Amino acid sequence: MKVAVLGFGTVGVGVWDMLEKAPGLERGLVLVRAGKENEDFKVSSMEAICNDESIDAVAEVMGGVEPAFSYVSMALKAKKHVVTSNKALVAAKGVELNKLAIENGVSFLFSAACGGAVPFLHNLSIATLDDEIESLGGILNGTTNFMLDSMQSEGMDYAEALSIAQKLGYAEADPTADVSGMDALRKIMLACAVAYDKLPVDGFSREGIESITAADVNDFQAMGLTARLVTSGGEAGDSVYAYVEPVLFSAGAAECSVLKNFNMAKYFGKNSGSIVYIGQGAGRYPTASAVIRDLYCIGGVPMFTDKVHEVVADNSACVHGYYVRCEAKDAASFDFEESRVDGENVRGIVKPIAVTAMHEKAKAIRDNGGKIFFAAMEK
Repeated sequence: MKVAVLGFGTVGVGVWDMLEKAPGLERGLVLVRAGKENEDFKVSSMEAICNDESIDAVAEVMGGVEPAFSYVSMALKAKKHVVTSNKALVAAKGVELNKLAIENGVSFLFSAACGGAVPFLHNLSIATLDDEIESLGGILNGTTNFMLDSMQSEGMDYAEALSIAQKLGYAEADPTADVSGMDALRKIMLACAVAYDKLPVDGFSREGIESITAADVNDFQAMGLTARLVTSGGEAGDSVYAYVEPVLFSAGAAECSVLKNFNMAKYFGKNSGSIVYIGQGAGRYPTASAVIRDLYCIGGVPMFTDKVHEVVADNSACVHGYYVRCEAKDAASFDFEESRVDGENVRGIVKPIAVTAMHEKAKAIRDNGGKIFFAAMEK
């Protein structure tokens, strides 16, 4: 099977390298920006790839929604299989692209879009054939995990942890998608769609790690707790719940052993029980290996069925306690089980509250110029 590659950045180069030694796979053309066609295999025209009858599949590793969506649509209409590592594309346009793939009798696979080398979505799609997935999620962003681990194990402050993550290539020059929780949110969106045929496109609750400070870390570590940024998803009636937020775990929790830039993806099946995957969640060759894996899975179990559809997430029934640090003037917004004054702040544990309500309270405080950090307590 001859494979064209769309994009020749970090992951694209990795896919190109691995294709050279992948049994049964063959290198095709590579799509690059105009002016970058400095080798015979590089082209700047998507039409050149679509019109090449020798190309059977396309690996899209460009990132972003456009022009990736236009190019992938063209490839599917040209009856070429598509695999992608582009979580933003699948979260925004996955239902539409899946429909195009079905109409044209080709595969649309994207396990590399969630967890890098971790075979989470791949195995989740297979598990849905004979099991009922009761919940899913985990630590799905290596950048924030590296930063939180560095702050907690090495005493770094937020700025230092971010700077080192950027120097190591774990964080982009603009780290917003990672530290805001958006990257992790897109991954739980895809996981819900694979598990339940329901792609949540609105109604999310999302909290990243931008508000955490070294003082917060010192405080909850004194309580024997460890912070991780965690995604959660599952069915909620005709919809799904899907949210991202920091969570504090006690020392015995498995999440505490997920260090540096590693990911932990998991699901709980009615028949299988708890299934957990840990591994590299990003990087050139970890992600490229998942792209190659999807190429070998073409023609097999689809990730999206023909029943996948968009829904509005409903997190109102998800309830748990929270650790909160807020300014004294905002403390009355919460019903604390226990609290104490810490300079100009109040710190404490809030009585169980719906995820939706907690995130709304935090937003209201910030909209009024207040500062807050919050993290769910381990369930």
